[in-house]
Formats: sequence, structure tokens, C-alpha cells
Amino acid sequence: MALRTQRLQDGAQLLSRDFGFREAVATRDAPTVESAVRNLRDRMGLDLAFMVGVDGEVVGVDPSKIDIDRLWRALDAQDGAQGVFVVDGAPYQMISAPVLSPTLTGWIVFAARLDDREMRALERLSAIELDAQVFDRRGDAWLTTDQGPDSAVLAPFVAAAIQTGAAAPGHLKTAAGDDLVLVKPLKSLDGQASAALLLRYPMAAALAPYRPLMAAVVIVGLIGAALVAAASFGLSRGLSRPIIALDDAARRLQRGEDVHVAVQTDDEIGRLAGSFNLMAAEIRDREARITHLALHDAETGLHNRLALERAISARLATLAPGEQVVVATLGLDRFTFLRGAIGYSLATELVAEIGARVQAQDPRAVVARLTTSTLGVVSDLRDLAAALPLIETAAGSLEAPLRLGGELIDIHLTHGLGAGDATTDDAARLVEHALIALDQARATGRKVAAFDAVAYGDPAGNLSLMSEMLEGVASGALFLNHQPKLDLRSGAITGVEALVRWNHPTRGMLRPDLFVEMAEETGHIRALTECVLERAIADQQALFAAGHDVLMSINISGRLVDDLDFADRAIARIQATGARMCFEVTETAVIGNPEAALGVIARLAAAGIAISIDDYGSGLSSLAYLKQIRADELKIDKSFILTLDSDGKDALLVKSTIDLAHSLGMKVTAEGVENRESLGLLSLMGCDIAQGYHIAKPMPLAQLTAFLDAWSHPAITDEAQSA
Repeated sequence: MALRTQRLQDGAQLLSRDFGFREAVATRDAPTVESAVRNLRDRMGLDLAFMVGVDGEVVGVDPSKIDIDRLWRALDAQDGAQGVFVVDGAPYQMISAPVLSPTLTGWIVFAARLDDREMRALERLSAIELDAQVFDRRGDAWLTTDQGPDSAVLAPFVAAAIQTGAAAPGHLKTAAGDDLVLVKPLKSLDGQASAALLLRYPMAAALAPYRPLMAAVVIVGLIGAALVAAASFGLSRGLSRPIIALDDAARRLQRGEDVHVAVQTDDEIGRLAGSFNLMAAEIRDREARITHLALHDAETGLHNRLALERAISARLATLAPGEQVVVATLGLDRFTFLRGAIGYSLATELVAEIGARVQAQDPRAVVARLTTSTLGVVSDLRDLAAALPLIETAAGSLEAPLRLGGELIDIHLTHGLGAGDATTDDAARLVEHALIALDQARATGRKVAAFDAVAYGDPAGNLSLMSEMLEGVASGALFLNHQPKLDLRSGAITGVEALVRWNHPTRGMLRPDLFVEMAEETGHIRALTECVLERAIADQQALFAAGHDVLMSINISGRLVDDLDFADRAIARIQATGARMCFEVTETAVIGNPEAALGVIARLAAAGIAISIDDYGSGLSSLAYLKQIRADELKIDKSFILTLDSDGKDALLVKSTIDLAHSLGMKVTAEGVENRESLGLLSLMGCDIAQGYHIAKPMPLAQLTAFLDAWSHPAITDEAQSA
């Protein structure tokens, strides 16, 4: 097609340059022009040859068969325009050449029809049996001059391929079978995608040369498969059995079993079996080391808590009805001091030696290290009552001095016991009970103690009280009771002590020492104290409004004595309200951080807040601290007052304390006054203030107001106490 295009182009240019032809065109000699065009068409065997003037006049062809406007625009748009153009409903390959005389006067156009004859000629040029067709677009449809049964299938494929603008290969199923198809867009005269060449080649024809080869491949494959099957059958008899044995051994090894595969040959399977046996042995050794590390203490070599709990669980599973598992804990007393004296290494060796002593006394027992200085022991004992005397007897031999590093070391042990059965306890709970029993023994100064559930109480439940207490502080659920304080000289009630109370919504009235101590341990004591201070200030203002000007005393925890921020907030609140307050602090609260505590107390006293030393005589009373504390009042502990009328020593101590306090410029308050005799003795001794049930019990604000309204000094009788 390229050669034919070149031949047409050469002919068109030859005619357009002919002087006589150009003169005929210039003089509009139509007969001469038509004759020249017809002669050249006949010589070159062209289907069409005609002349188009610049004014659109056509010479040599019927103008009605050609879209003159479209043709003229295509010729005018490009010199020597060429491409496919549809004439009278058939595609033609057209070549144009401009005619210059000397200016452009028109175009000579040659065309060859792209019909079946041309397609057959194109097919004969291919080495394979191709089927060639030219499709041209007529409106929205793509048609060909040879409208066969496959045209409806091919036309959509051509339309889709033309959109890509390049040669598009593909695969189509036609009436004749599967065909390989190639669509090549043909250049159009006016630049629009209006024609395409489609080449088809049947798949059957393409695959025909390969059919004998495919048959041979199939036959060879069948023969090879038969040979492979026969060889596999022969090999399987020698390979499958050892491989199955290895697979079974691997599965047993996965389950943790001890496995060994017999090595029967020296080939690859035999070497594989030997490697497997070596791997299994290494795994057994590693598992043994890992298990030992998981169940033993790395420093002492003793069992650890996990091993102890496993031993306890095993014994719980074998208990008969009525039997118990007894768990003991041995705590090495003064361990921190010992470790500091002999070093960490010898301290660890000391724990190991004590464990060895326990094991020597009961070889069937399991001895484990629970903490740095605590051992746990479970034996075959089945009754706690029988275990107690045995432990007490063995304690003496276990505490025999031990020589380590050339030094003789004294040993002091404390023992805790826990017991239970599988119906009520598990291993972890029994170990916990034994550890708690050890703490209970140390708290009570005993060498051996069994777990006391009553004394232990419910710490978890008490711990939950703190969140509930904070809610109570925020909601106002906590309230104050006030206990009057009697001035023994004037006979008037000059002060009250505010005592916090809590009526729990589900547990009822709670002891103050329960939730106050919990608040101290959990760090919530400041919130509680600030709540008490606010309530006390409000109650004092209510009493003052009722005509009673009394000093309001509240207890300040030792955790707050050295808290400068709390002191500043309390001072600011008291000064803002004009309240008369007294802070009662214990002398022992100063011992922890004396410099800070004494500074805070001095700051409170300087702000006009009275300071009372509470519970004097009940703790480690120190005259050195007593002289440093800037206090207004010394409060004698009730333990001396309760037996004041029956114990001469208590009377002597109380009298000397009153004289000492007066000498230091402090008033003296005696708490715990519960009878007339004690009150009279205190008055004779020169005590300033008395507080106790004989005067009045703690009472709510409304009852206190009524009590103060009705108060008269001669009413201090047994009847007043009962009231």
C-alpha cells in the first residue's frame, strides 16, 4: 500500500507540474483538463482521477458522488493531502497534488478503490492465509464492502480498536471459529478516523502444524507418567517407612514426649534420623534447663513460688475428707541489718542454708523462696492443730547459729501458718494466708502464729472505702459529733472536740479509726481533714449564733503536721471566717520530720490557732520535743484517767504531768473522765479542763446546742452522765 501510494503521488505530481496542463487549468480549458486527467488515469490504471479547483469546481468525476465541501477542506488544509476518502459509499485511497499557475489554482486528485480485488492482492503478499477487509465509518456504523456473516462481530471490535489510535491485536470468536485479529487504523484524507484495515488469521490454521507434535508430547507424557509411577512405587517401599517413622516421632516430640528414631541405614534417611535424634536430645536438655529456671530461685537454688504453688495444688488434689494442707512461711528477722553487715552474697547463702536445714528436718517437704528474706514450706502435714507444736519444736534447731565467711551469725526466725482444703482455698490463697500469718506473728511479738481471718478483716473492702469516702466528702455524707470540754475552774463548757462520723449507706456506722487510718495510708487524709475543718468552722458559727462561744478542737493527722501547704490553706480559711480553732496533734507526729513539723506548728500558733499535744503519755513521750513544741495545751491520754481513782501510780503520774505542763505554761486537759471520783481528783490536782462520758458523750450539733442551753455546773452527776 505504501508503494502504491508513492506511485500515485508521483503521477499526481507529474501531471500537476506539466506546463500545458497548468496552462489549461489557468485558462479554465475544461476539455483539455479532463482529457489530460483521463489519459493519465487510463495509463496508470486508476479507479478515479479528477481536478478540483480552488473555487470547488470538479472536473473528471460526477460531483454528486463526492462530498465536495469535506474534500475541499481536506485539500486546502494540507499540501499534498493523502489518505482514505469515501466516494459514492466506497473507500478510496486518495493522493493529491497542488496545481500552481503560478499561484494555487486547484488540486489534481488520484484514487484507487479499496475493494475486494485490492484486499485479495494484499492477502497474496502474506506468507500465511490472511483475510483482509477495510472498514469505513458511515455515520455511527462501521461497514465493509464485503458484508459477510462475521461483519456484525467484527464491526464493534473495529470501533473499539480505532479509539486507541494504534494497531490493536485481539482474539475473536467468529462463525468460522476462533480468529486472531489485528486492526490497523488507516490515515484519512481529512484527518478523521474514518477507515481501518482488519486482518484475520484462523487459530485452527495457526495450530495445525503443531497437532502432530502435541500428540507426540501427550504420548511421551503418558509413558513418562507410567515410568514415574512404577519408580515411585519401588522407591516408596524403601522410603515411606522411615519417613513415616520420622513424622510420627516429630508429632510425639511436639507433644513433649521423649522420642528416639532407630537408625537403620547410612544413606540420607539414616543421616536425617541421626540428626533428628540429636535435635530431640538437645530439646530435652533445653526444656530441662528452662523448667528448672522456671521453678527455682536463681540465687539460692531453692524452689520458687510457682513450684511451691504447684506442690500445694498437688496435695490439695489428694486430700481426704476432713484433711488440710498446711503451708508454713519462715521469715528471717532483721534481714536488712544482716545483709548490710555481711553483704548480699553471704545473705543469699544464709537463706539457702536455712532452706537446707528445713529440708533436712523434713526431706519430703517442698521448700521455696517467696521473697528476699522469706521461705515457704509445704509438707505432708494434714492438720493445722497438729502442725503448730511441731513448728514450735523445730524452731529451736532452725535458729541455731550458723557460720558463714568465718563469722558466726545468730538467726532469728518468725513462722506463719496457713491451712485449708480444696473446697475453700487454692494454692495462691494458702500462700497468701501463710504470709499474712507471718506479719500477724511479728505484729504480736510471737514466734509462731496461724492465720487469723478475724484479725485480718477485709482489707480489699476497706480499700474500696476510700473512693466512697471521697464521694461522701464531696456530697456531705460525713458529719461531725462534738464532745464538750469542761473548765474545772469556772464550771463552764469552754470548748468542744469535733469528731468525724460516717454512716455508710450499706455498712452502717463505721468506726472512725477504720476509715481515718485508711485515709492516712492511702494519702486521702488531707481531703478528709479539710472537710472536717470546713464542718467544724460552720458548726462553730452556728453555736456562736445560738449564743455559745466555744473553742472548736479538731485532730490533725501526723501526715499533715509537716505539710506547709495544708497549714497555709487552713490559716487562710480560719482567718477569713474569724473562727476560734484548736489543732490537736500527737507528740509522735513530730518525730518523723521534726524540723519541718516544728516549723509548721510554730506557723499555726503564730496565726492564732491554739495547739494541743494529744494523747500525751501513750507513745514515746519526749521531754526534748515537749519543750520545743509551741503548744497551748497538754492533753493527758485517757489510759491514765480511767484508773485514776484506783491506781496510785496513775494518780502520781497525772499529778506530775499537770505540774510539768503548768511549769511550761500550758493548760492541761484530761480525757476519759467517766466518773465523779476521777473528776474530783483532777480538780484537786489542778487540772484545767476535763473531757469524758461523765460530762457528755459526743453528740450532733442540734443536741449539743440543747446541751449547752441546759448546762449548769452542779448538774455533773451520775444522772447527767446517763442523760
